[in-house]
Amino acid sequence: MLRNTKRWGLLLGACLLAATASSARDAGFISLFNGKDLAGWAVVGHQDWHAENGILWTEGQGGWLRSEKAYADFIWRLEYRTSKDSNSGMFIRSAQQGNPAFTGIEIQILDDAGNPASVHSSGSLYGASAPRHNAGKPAGEWNQVEISCVGRHVTVTLNGHRIQDVNLDDPLFEHAQERPLRAVPNSGYIGLQSHTARVEFRNLSIQVM
Repeated sequence: MLRNTKRWGLLLGACLLAATASSARDAGFISLFNGKDLAGWAVVGHQDWHAENGILWTEGQGGWLRSEKAYADFIWRLEYRTSKDSNSGMFIRSAQQGNPAFTGIEIQILDDAGNPASVHSSGSLYGASAPRHNAGKPAGEWNQVEISCVGRHVTVTLNGHRIQDVNLDDPLFEHAQERPLRAVPNSGYIGLQSHTARVEFRNLSIQVM
């Protein structure tokens, strides 16, 4: 009996430690999605955004979903799940007008697990910076993303792998597609792309720095 009591005590202690670590990790983050509707977001282009049971999704008919607020320095966390042959993206520091992939930055989402990394693969800063490797999971599996945007420094972590660590003013990106990265402003809107096939999102939260 004593042995069982000790075992349960150890399990309880481990659970409490895990809960404390999770709480500390999430401190300062606010939810961007209430799980049931598009409150806090603006649809740009096709009315192709849906929300239900904690999932936000697009069928890939075009346009994008933009935050109602603009952000400067922040950490953005979310999860996404691709379907077969889907194409989407996450926008940061984008303008209300124009192509958000180039008025700001698009972090690419593709159904391309296992393919070589490039400036157009999953996790790329689209047309500018290839990820260190393609860390995306196959279609149907959830991917965890953390995007940090502080000053002129952008980092992206995908499924626990730091795949981008970029200084936007680095001359290396002077000839990025459509514009040099130094032209990206210090603040703008965050958003999600509707492009090809169904892509789902959940657990969107942000910490403003």
